[in-house]
Amino acid sequence: MRVKICGITNRADAEAAIESGADALGFNFFPGSKRYVRPAEVARWIGDLPQSILKVAVVVDPTLEEAIVIGQLPGISGLQLHGRETPEFCRQLRQAGIRFAKALPVRDGSSLRELPDFSTRTFVLDSLHAGAFGGSGKTFPWGLAADFVRQNPHRRIVLAGGLTVGNVAEALRIVRPFGADVTSGVESFAGRKDHQHLRDFIAAAKSA
Repeated sequence: MRVKICGITNRADAEAAIESGADALGFNFFPGSKRYVRPAEVARWIGDLPQSILKVAVVVDPTLEEAIVIGQLPGISGLQLHGRETPEFCRQLRQAGIRFAKALPVRDGSSLRELPDFSTRTFVLDSLHAGAFGGSGKTFPWGLAADFVRQNPHRRIVLAGGLTVGNVAEALRIVRPFGADVTSGVESFAGRKDHQHLRDFIAAAKSA
């Protein structure tokens, strides 16, 4: 089970997540987020983190030029597209050699039907919350995600949306995804991680 800790805003939290067993870290480069970090201010220390850890830049509706620039920053392993990016945009991004995952907001069963080709195998299933692009702390019916995983064995599905220390093991047993993604569920407050919650969450996810 792969675990991504998202909404990292500082080096201490990044290092604590890595020490606790995280496989990937997420950095929010969307200015509208409560966990926004300026790429120029964090790029140096992100580049100092272990190469074995995926460093994911979370972006929302960037231009193609912006996405390519961010994807080529030192230390950044790939992007997580969390907005309304089109299949054509994703195709061009792939042609530019940028790795990325596409986030899909889930409200009901129709949210995951007849998906267009987004030129990636990796999808993040997140809860749909008005005015928010991830980090809402809200869950969605995990049975929808479980059905999607079973129907798409060739895709790498990452489960997000309201995961906590208390519910992650159950969620992963139901859904059986490729990975788990958490933001608010391991925070003391928006943008600051609780290091004990980090350890407990990652241990619970890995043991599921």
